[in-house]
Amino acid sequence: MTSDQITIFAILGLTLALFIWNRWRYDIVAMLALLAVAGFGLVPSERIFVGFGHPAVVTVMAVLVLSHGLFLAGAVDNMARALARVGQRPSIQVAALTGIVALSSGIMNNVGALALLMPVAVWMSRQSGRSPSLLLMPLAFGSLLGGTLTMIGTPPNIIIASYREHTGAPSFGMFDFLPVGGAITLTGLAFIALAGWRLTPKRIREGAKKLFRISDYLTEVRVPESSRLVGQPLHNLLSIMEKEGEVIVTGLVRGEIRQQMPSIYEVLQTGDILLVEADSESLKSLIDLTGLELAESGKKEGEKEKRGGEINLVEVIVAPESTLLGRSATTLKLRERYGINVLAVARQGQRLPRRLGKVRFVPGDILLVQGREESLSTTLSELGCLPLAERGMRLGKPRQVLLAVGIFGGALLLIALHQVAAAPALIGGALLMVLTRVLSTREAYAAIDLPVIVLLAALIPLGEALETSGGARLIAEELLTFARGASPTATLALLTAATMLLSNIVNNTAAAILTAPIALGLAEGLGISADPLLMGVAIGASCAFLTPIGHQSNTLVMEPGGYRFGDYWRMGLPLSLLVLAVAVPLIPRVWPF
Repeated sequence: MTSDQITIFAILGLTLALFIWNRWRYDIVAMLALLAVAGFGLVPSERIFVGFGHPAVVTVMAVLVLSHGLFLAGAVDNMARALARVGQRPSIQVAALTGIVALSSGIMNNVGALALLMPVAVWMSRQSGRSPSLLLMPLAFGSLLGGTLTMIGTPPNIIIASYREHTGAPSFGMFDFLPVGGAITLTGLAFIALAGWRLTPKRIREGAKKLFRISDYLTEVRVPESSRLVGQPLHNLLSIMEKEGEVIVTGLVRGEIRQQMPSIYEVLQTGDILLVEADSESLKSLIDLTGLELAESGKKEGEKEKRGGEINLVEVIVAPESTLLGRSATTLKLRERYGINVLAVARQGQRLPRRLGKVRFVPGDILLVQGREESLSTTLSELGCLPLAERGMRLGKPRQVLLAVGIFGGALLLIALHQVAAAPALIGGALLMVLTRVLSTREAYAAIDLPVIVLLAALIPLGEALETSGGARLIAEELLTFARGASPTATLALLTAATMLLSNIVNNTAAAILTAPIALGLAEGLGISADPLLMGVAIGASCAFLTPIGHQSNTLVMEPGGYRFGDYWRMGLPLSLLVLAVAVPLIPRVWPF
């Protein structure tokens, strides 16, 4: 073993350990690994950042923008809403949800497809009085299966398509993944719908159809002449209570005029009545500190509503790319900057305790939000929150559905007919969506998941270093010791299973980049075609069903489903074995050795 090989193995081992440790985000770890291989001279200086211009990275960026355009246009929204009519039987609900999310994942980012349908799944489970855990894990696994259908369904497929060019053959086409991906998707969906959902844990017993009953926490208080708040803006009251208790002002009554969600700059006057949401302890602190007094509840006779737009209450789910993640309503100044109130937060099916201003949001949190109807949809989209289906809010733009689908379909057609390469065709489609105002420039840039892009761009040179140092060949030679005594099919099974296990502990894209060079080395050593081995890597990298950290889809459903780390293997292990049982014999039939 050469010094370069020892160095690259040490860097890879440390990188994998940091991925598993999960203390630092995966893109930071990938950049550290890139700088390490560059510092040891394993990658030429002129190729250190070549990954940022790699066609696979550009393709992933374009797919993310196109997927977001389809989402904003409401292309999948119409299908999602039709799910409300499938009935109450859990097997039918699971089949409908996983079928739609799988089809959607084949043509758009699978996390985006999941995030779009997850609110519908939560709503359906609450309507039928069942635990959300029955639907959410099947939904996540369905999104992973659907990603195997096309080249753009998931980043590992895009990576594997580009690695085929190392053999001298053209990259895999848009639908080259469909025969195998379609077979494992149909088999997997059948298993999930018939038996798999029964293996999910049922810890959350939520019989009520509503998580939030805010009437239990609403109180009217009057501003007496003696109050220190007379002549002060409402903002001063909020500042006083910020450290003493959780109080949210949802309305103001002045004479015969009622204002919903009054401005924080509204100057309080003697006799004003404030409608506040607060628990008993916070209400007591409010009265003691401000001199306010309890008022009689109810709307006064002849009271008129102040114009300025209807006020909506909507339950939303925090998406994985939301700007709320890791931050609280207080630090974000949601009322001041965005004009919305967060009235309640639920996590794992349970309403969180008070002090909402201090709650740091995580993916999957369900928020009860108050805001003005005319701006609420735009605000929620900007914050990365998805409304629950039952509230009737729609973030999409239905009049642009045909336009968005036409642009996306045109790009796919050009790729399928081999008229244009994938990267320029998809970039052209993304640009056309911006020019036709399906989505704005800001929305297009916001759709690009930079951590994933950085991960890809940093690991591509790392994969090259594994090849050029001879590390991939060394691993392949060790595997050849087993392979020479076994059939090529057994070698394919071993490689696919190893990639699948790796993808459950590191990012699936990283798993594909690290194992693809080994597949090429094995094919060369055995004197067989690399195509079936590369396809095995693609399937293995995309089917991370055993842990919540292998894929963002699994992570996203963990909180609202109330799952624990060890819950995923209960349905994930038989599903993984089923995927191997279907894929391993089928791949050589489609892509002979």
